Formats: sequence, structure tokens, C-alpha cells
Amino acid sequence: MAAYLCPPAVIHGEHAIETSQIAAEVRDRHPHAAWAPRIDGIAASTGIETRGWMLPLETAVAPGNGGGLEAVGVGPAQEALARDGFTQREVDRAIAALQAIPAPQTVQERTAPAWEAVQSYGEHAARGALQIAGLDAADVDCVITSNSTTPALPGLDVALANRLSLRDDAMLLPATQWACIAGTRSLALAADLVAADPERVVLVVIAEALSTTYQPADDTLESLIVRLLFADTAVAAVVTGRPRRESVLRLDAAWNHTLPGTQDLHRLETRADGTHFVMDRRGPRAVQETVTAMWEWLRVRYQDDPASWHPDVLLAHPGGTRVLEYMEQTMPDGWPSGLLDYSRDSYTSGNRGGAAVFDILRRACDAGQKPGSRAVLYAAAPGLTATALEGEWL
Repeated sequence: MAAYLCPPAVIHGEHAIETSQIAAEVRDRHPHAAWAPRIDGIAASTGIETRGWMLPLETAVAPGNGGGLEAVGVGPAQEALARDGFTQREVDRAIAALQAIPAPQTVQERTAPAWEAVQSYGEHAARGALQIAGLDAADVDCVITSNSTTPALPGLDVALANRLSLRDDAMLLPATQWACIAGTRSLALAADLVAADPERVVLVVIAEALSTTYQPADDTLESLIVRLLFADTAVAAVVTGRPRRESVLRLDAAWNHTLPGTQDLHRLETRADGTHFVMDRRGPRAVQETVTAMWEWLRVRYQDDPASWHPDVLLAHPGGTRVLEYMEQTMPDGWPSGLLDYSRDSYTSGNRGGAAVFDILRRACDAGQKPGSRAVLYAAAPGLTATALEGEWL
């Protein structure tokens, strides 16, 4: 399978959003929620003090441009009031009062500025990755993109083809629904592409504005947690079929897994006011099953050397720190401690979704890894589905 990965470029959201800001905004908006007295404790339990967003918090919580009558229109409302016996003066007063009620943002109002940011951040990350790899846009044979929270057609792949002035014969492969496994699954696909043609140069770009799932009107405990967790990030990296001077990791094997009957546990829903991320409390336990399956894949892969083989670093995005703890508890006996340190470090500034594994990988690269060290990359996503890769530092 051998594919060679250059260090990724990571572009964090430029707007620093403090956890205290989110807690204050939610407390003011939902003072009577059952969980309101526990907001500070819940926020502290995430371990996140600041996360970067592509757009400011004010953009997420601003009312829409329309008034309270946006959905039905002024004319039908006037007719309905008149039929019920209201005088014209009363109708006018009622209409004026209803128009003054702030309406939530529409899907377009919420998504359009985020989509513009995703394209800009994706371009920035792509140019950074090419510079790191010592390549030009003209060298790119294939682009794999993912951006689950800002769906668009044409998508990020076409936007980058134009912004980067890629060759017109470059292969464009958008994967908008990979979500949290975008990092690992895009690398697995890139490895297959360069295995078929070792001369190929594959550029992977993932740009996620997860802050678009911040829905001010939602008053569930799960919605509070979503508000507190997500960060916005764009990442990119170059994968080649032959080693380059800039290559840092050789990818040797990939593994995919889908857990039947779990498609409703975590999901995105598009409603009138935008995108909502719906969490199910059963999710972490289901993700644990994919971890167990990955351990078995590694056990079988190295069954001829069970006593001495172990990864030297584990770059994992299982969706949260709870599953990271489970991974530590269920690792095979004899594996060293600290394998998940870079993963934990990444989570302290937010859950980056599909961009997370590249962010974790960048942290490992910056810390320096001994050539010959073994690495395992793992991620799980709504579905529930997971992808892992195993390779060696160069």
C-alpha cells in the first residue's frame, strides 16, 4: 500500500471564542432550562477554555433579517385578523408588533457566510500544504475534499480547482459526508490512488465550520454540549506514491469499519434555522465498539510479533475524551503510556471534526518523531463508521 505523507498545514479559526462567553450567552438566553444551574460545571468538564471559529460568536447568535411574520407574510396575517373581527387600527397595531419580533436566521443567512469562510480557509490550507511539500498547484493530479457542515453544489473541490488554478485534468473527489473520519478516510483513499499510479500527487483538503451547528434557540442539554465542544479548522496535506524529501510518514495499511444499526445515534439535521447536530447519549458506547474492532485488526496484523509490536504514537479522534479514556483502558497489555497525548492536547481547544486527525498529526510532527517509530491514525464518525491507518515515521 505504501503512500507517503508530507506534514499537514493547519489553519485554526481566527476568532477566539472563550468558553465563558458561550456560557454567558446560553445562560442569558435560557435562564429557566433544567440544566441552567449546572452550566459552569458542564463547561469546565469539557476541558476547553478557548476554541477558534471562522466567524465571530455574534454572527451565530444574531437574529435573522426578517421579522416575526417572515414565514406567513403580512397579507395573510392581515386577512386572518380582519376575519376574526379586528378593526383596521387593531390589525395595524398587531401587524406592527409581530413584525418587531426578531426571527431566527434562515438556513441561507446562517450557511452562506460560513461557506465563504470554508472556501477561503480551505484555499489557505491547500496553499500551505503545497508549500510544505515543495510543490506547485500544477503538480496536483487529484484533490480530495471534505466539508460536512456547509453543503454546497458545486462544492469545495470545484472552488479549490478555480482558486488554486489547478490543471483542468486534475481529478476532483468531494466527500462531503465523511464528517469526523475525513482525515483518516481521505488518507486511505489517497493511498489507494497512488498505489494505482505511484507518480500521482494527491492533495487532501478538509475545511469544517462546525460553529454553524451553534443554534441559539435550542434548549436541550445535548445542544449546550454541542455549543461548548466544536471548533472551526481547515487542514490540508500532500500524499505521494514515492517518498519525497519532505515526507514524514509512510502509510502501510488501512482499515474500515461500519457498525450496523447506529445511523441515528449522531447526525446532522437541516431545519428552517440552519444545521443542527443531534447527539445521542448512547453514541460513546457505540464508538467504543469500533475501538475494540480496531484493536482486533492490529492484533491480527501483528499476530506473528505480539510480544514486541506496539505503536509509538496513536493519533485518534473518537469524538470525545470519554472514548479516549476507554482507548487507554482497553489497549493491549504492555503498550506504553502516553500514546494519546497529542490527541488529548488537540481536544483542549475544541473538537475539530474531520480536521482533527490532521491537527493531531501536526502536533506530533512539531514535537519530532524518531524515524522508524510506528504510528496508528484512527477516527470515528456518525454512521457509526471508523477508519484507521498504520504506518512508520520517516
